[in-house]
Amino acid sequence: MVTGLLGPAEIRELAARLGVAPTKRLGQNFVHDPNTVRRIVAAAALDPDDVVVEVGPGLGSLTLGLLPAARHVHAVEIDPVLAGALPSTVGAHTGPHAQLTVHHADALRVTAAELDPAPTALVANLPYNVAVPVVLHLLAELPTLRHGLVMVQKEVADRLVAGPGSKVYGVPSVKLAWYATARNAGRVPPSVFWPVPNVDSGLVAFTRREPPAAPRERVFAVIDAAFAQRRKTLRAALAGWAGGADRAAATLEAAGVDPGARGESLTVERFAAIALAAPVPSRAAE
Repeated sequence: MVTGLLGPAEIRELAARLGVAPTKRLGQNFVHDPNTVRRIVAAAALDPDDVVVEVGPGLGSLTLGLLPAARHVHAVEIDPVLAGALPSTVGAHTGPHAQLTVHHADALRVTAAELDPAPTALVANLPYNVAVPVVLHLLAELPTLRHGLVMVQKEVADRLVAGPGSKVYGVPSVKLAWYATARNAGRVPPSVFWPVPNVDSGLVAFTRREPPAAPRERVFAVIDAAFAQRRKTLRAALAGWAGGADRAAATLEAAGVDPGARGESLTVERFAAIALAAPVPSRAAE
């Protein structure tokens, strides 16, 4: 049972005491509903031995919910005031926690060497403006991450879990699929945040999987090229990557992919096959 959580009045009082005003620049929308925190922690399906990395803990709402459910929590916060205040907030509500490490850092620059013990789960209310880059960076940088649950803008959640053929299937969908299987874990209303955003949020759960047997950089270069011009066939969209439309067509045929197909119809495995079929790495993939 998760206790000692922050409610709306406590969130506002804490922010006022710290002189903190949520900023759009940092994408700050603080969760002030304890039931939502409980829901996130439950949906994350943490094992007692999990080591969690939480990005953007803010005033500590979700951190307080995660600490009783995990062996250790790494809280990565870019705001120096919030990073400095988090240990005191946690101590005031639950007592000192040796299993909490606060990192005043940009999550997009965090490395595995900085997080000891090694994280096994990512659970976070991610700033809308950097959600996709943060998820992809951490999955690339932290090979020990086995699973996770992130709260993001609903539109972004839909893109992350989309499959081939969907109207919103694109670069985030395919790149996340390289690392993990993902699913929609529910919708979150704007009313649980302060300030109240003008969009719904969504929960995305993921589980790490074995990636295709191909160099990631080469595959991601193909993905980027294919979706840079969504309306074009792959033969045309990959012309720049392959060194010409004819070379693109030959590579696609060698990979068993119809040159007249479009990127939104392909799985990540098909993109990997295209990258492997290229006779030499293109400049875009090097």
